[in-house]
Amino acid sequence: MERVLIVDDEENTRIGLSKLLSQNGYQTQAAADGLEALACLGQENIDLVITDISMPGMNGLDFLYELRKLYPGVKVVMMTAYGGVDSYLNSMNLGAFDYLNKPVKLRDLIAILERIFTSESTVTQ
Repeated sequence: MERVLIVDDEENTRIGLSKLLSQNGYQTQAAADGLEALACLGQENIDLVITDISMPGMNGLDFLYELRKLYPGVKVVMMTAYGGVDSYLNSMNLGAFDYLNKPVKLRDLIAILERIFTSESTVTQ
């Protein structure tokens, strides 16, 4: 079962996404910010990170930059309520797999996860 780490400073978002993903067959963990997420990644085997861009302290782009240095193989989906071309381009340039605007639509998120995990299983076979 794939393990997904949800990183968002909004508790309701963490809880909601964790619940929805769990109901769709994913194991989830949650972190309130980038530093907590990096600590989780150091302790757990995580397949995918879903992170907000706008967070206090270490924002999502700074987190993605650090994540790429420490865990280059982990796939990342960025999400934001304040989307724009610049944040999209910065996310993609830092190696994000995809980018979603909030509020996140479950069908869009599940489609992205299926693309990620289907392409991984095809590559490893």
